[in-house]
Amino acid sequence: MTVPTSPAVPAAESASPAASLRDRAVWIFDLDNTLYPASCNLFAQVDRRINEFIAGHFGLGLDEARVRQKRFFRDYGTTLRGLMVEHDVDPVAYMDYVHDIDVAGVQPSALLAGALDRLPGRKIIYTNGSVRHAENVAGRLGILDRFEAVFDIAAAGFVPKPDPRPYATLVERHGIDPADACMVEDIARNLAPAHALGMTTVWVRGDQEYEKAGVGAGIHIDHTVDDLPSWLAAVAEAGAAGAGAEGAA
Repeated sequence: MTVPTSPAVPAAESASPAASLRDRAVWIFDLDNTLYPASCNLFAQVDRRINEFIAGHFGLGLDEARVRQKRFFRDYGTTLRGLMVEHDVDPVAYMDYVHDIDVAGVQPSALLAGALDRLPGRKIIYTNGSVRHAENVAGRLGILDRFEAVFDIAAAGFVPKPDPRPYATLVERHGIDPADACMVEDIARNLAPAHALGMTTVWVRGDQEYEKAGVGAGIHIDHTVDDLPSWLAAVAEAGAAGAGAEGAA
C-alpha cells in the first residue's frame, strides 16, 4: 500500500504492488495521458483543434478562443460541456473535429500489452473522449483487443468526469462491483467519485496543474505511479507468483 510522505500528498508506489490488487475483477482505465505517456504530447494536437473549433464557431481569434476554452474547462469540467450548456453545440461534430489528429507519436507498448494480457479481470476504457478516439489511440498502442468496452462521453450522456452520475451509469451498465474494481487515471480529482463508490484508485502522476488538482486531499488516491506499464507488469507478476505459490502449497 502507498505510504504518504505527509498527511496530504501520496508517495510514489513502491516496487511491490499491494496484494489486494492481484485479483481485481474489473480494471477501469482512463485513456489520454494514462494508457500512453504524456510525453507523447498527443493532447497538444487536441488542444489546438479545440481552440480552432471555438475560433471558427464564434468568429474569434485564437488567443480569445483559448481564453474562452479555459473558462469552459474550469466551469464545466470539459470544453464540450460548456459549449453544449451555453451554446447548444452539436457534440458529435465537435468530437469528430477535435479528435481528427495524428497518433503516430504514440508508440506501441509491448510491456503494456503483456501486462494487460497477464492481468486477471475485465478491462474497460472510461474516457471523456469518444469511442472513435479511444479506438484510434488504443489501436496504435496495440492494446485495443484487451478491452471489452469503451465507456465514452456519449455513453455518459455527455456529462464528464468527475461528475458522479456517469460513474454510477458505468457501474450499472457493465455490472461492476465497485468493491472489486480498480480505476486508473491521470487527473487526480477524477478518482474521487470512484473512491466514493468503493473502488481502489490509482493516480498516474501528472505535472500539469489540472492533473494534480485534488491531490492535496489525498484520501481518494490509494496508489500513485509514475510508469503505468511497469507497475501493471509488477501487479500481474505478483498475481502470477501468488497463484504459483498457492498451487505449490
